[in-house]
Amino acid sequence: MVYDNNNGGEYGKYFVQNSPGPAMDADFKALYDQFAKRILWMDGNVCPGAFQMNTAWYFNAAPRDPMFTEHEHGDTNELVCFFSSDPENPYDLGGKIEFSLEGEPHLLTKSTMIYIPAGMKHNPMRILEVNRPIFHCSIIMKEAYEEDSTYK
Repeated sequence: MVYDNNNGGEYGKYFVQNSPGPAMDADFKALYDQFAKRILWMDGNVCPGAFQMNTAWYFNAAPRDPMFTEHEHGDTNELVCFFSSDPENPYDLGGKIEFSLEGEPHLLTKSTMIYIPAGMKHNPMRILEVNRPIFHCSIIMKEAYEEDSTYK
């Protein structure tokens, strides 16, 4: 028997195709919806035992600068990624994002993966220019996303 997507079977619970993501206050959610579209969110609340992963498309420059403020994840490493949506030129990001580690800003114009060791301060993040959709994902190897600040 083949199960349709995640409907049924003993292991259907491991196939996540719809998840609302983290709680955001109404003002931030309205702001987020102006530049991004969340695809899927995985964590221990969605699938018990899973680590946290966020996926989204950025389709506009952020209406506020900076969009995300400096924070850290005390005892957890993070991987933050930005990928081109152009299959003919997968390294051309198709936009400009500024991302800081420990206050040191870096301008991203190419597909990029950023390793952030536990306890390292990162952001602000500035979405400066989007010429075509940019795929974003972040991964934290804990069951829940935690930082020293919340989405604001």
